[in-house]
Amino acid sequence: MKLEKRIPSGREKDQAAIELLDRLREQLYCSNITVIRRSAFNLSWLQEDGLDILKEALFMEESPRKTKCAAAYGLRKMRGRMKKKAREVLLEGSQSTNPEIAEICSNALKVMDQKPAPARPKPRPKRRKKHHKQPRLEIREIPPRGTAANKTRRAGRPANHK
Repeated sequence: MKLEKRIPSGREKDQAAIELLDRLREQLYCSNITVIRRSAFNLSWLQEDGLDILKEALFMEESPRKTKCAAAYGLRKMRGRMKKKAREVLLEGSQSTNPEIAEICSNALKVMDQKPAPARPKPRPKRRKKHHKQPRLEIREIPPRGTAANKTRRAGRPANHK
């Protein structure tokens, strides 16, 4: 698909920003869905300029369905103050006369309205169970001094040691 040259909005700070926007806009219309979604996500971080490009991709009649879906994805991923504007664009699209655009936008709004899944609980470390039936080490009693066992041990010693 051949895109018309984008007219800079004046919000771009330098030539590198203009080139980045042009590159992301071109990637939005390529054939690889992974590249399309990644460029839509990257455009979602670019405030008004990203919103303009995503809106253009969503409402352009000639753009392929996967580009429109990726543009809706990028609008869903908008952050901060742009989230409200992106929601307005999706509401506008859900009331479109084009059934394809209306379906894509209404699905994106449904996804935005869903509550995030609850976080999985962190696994707790397993504790060892205490065994009260049988102790691990056998405790033996030490006989007191001066018993018969001690006397027999002393008997084998030489006489000069006490």
